[in-house]
Amino acid sequence: MNPVKRQSTLTSPAVCAGIELHGGNHTRMVMKPAPIGTGIIFVRTDISDRDNQIEVLPENVSGVKNCTTLQNAAGVKVSTIEHFLAALSAAGIDNLIVEIDGQELPALDGSSEPFLKLIEQVGITSQPAPRRYVKVLETVEISKGDSLARIEPADQLILDVTIDFEDEAIGHQRLEISPDVRSFRDRLASARTFARKHEVAALYAAGLSKGGSLDNAVVVDGNKILNPEGLRFNDEFVRHKALDLLGDLYLGGPIIGRVTTVKGGHGINHDLLTALFANPNAWKFVSIESESRETMCDSVSA
Repeated sequence: MNPVKRQSTLTSPAVCAGIELHGGNHTRMVMKPAPIGTGIIFVRTDISDRDNQIEVLPENVSGVKNCTTLQNAAGVKVSTIEHFLAALSAAGIDNLIVEIDGQELPALDGSSEPFLKLIEQVGITSQPAPRRYVKVLETVEISKGDSLARIEPADQLILDVTIDFEDEAIGHQRLEISPDVRSFRDRLASARTFARKHEVAALYAAGLSKGGSLDNAVVVDGNKILNPEGLRFNDEFVRHKALDLLGDLYLGGPIIGRVTTVKGGHGINHDLLTALFANPNAWKFVSIESESRETMCDSVSA
């Protein structure tokens, strides 16, 4: 896996639309190329009475229950961003304006694959500026109950994800991957979000999963997969957890380090990123000048 050396954006605008997984509304989003140093910015086109721009930054995370939600200082939100961010991470997209006419991204098929296909269809343009990476220098580890998340130094981004569910259809699964665009496309992109049947009623009661269906999620009932077509992979569940982790990590930008999670989720993913950036000795910004040399990259804007 060779790190991408230059910043990049889309070659031309791309559009997608669909039903929100949790809100159940129809939303449309337009991805537009952006200049060097822009970062990823969501623009809520349905809001005009206050600041409607939301930057993709760890400090803008306002919710991690069942999905990752961002919120700006004006209280404007955008949620269920993790599948989209995973595709941007794998494709190496640094700069993008994402206009959306609702609070939640469309669920599409519950995976990252439709986003990745759209990105690759319109094309990726390399920009004449070095890409800024977060290089991990010291190990940071946190735990919550029986969940654990750790990030430690490595020469590339490596994800090591373990899940353990009582449901026989899921059980204990582990996956290790270095998610460049090829491995992401082949092993993670099409893995769908999932829920257990007994959780679905609770989600509805909490006002969530209004748009959820067997078209955009895998539903498990004990040892049964309720989707007529079955699974896309025998270990689709841990693959999707790795996909979520990749998307959540991209809130901090591209990372060089090894990330291990056990029984993880959006909450502990965010806590790990927060803990990393809270320790100035544990990381530094670098750009990749060559495959064998790194340089400090403080001059690149945040």
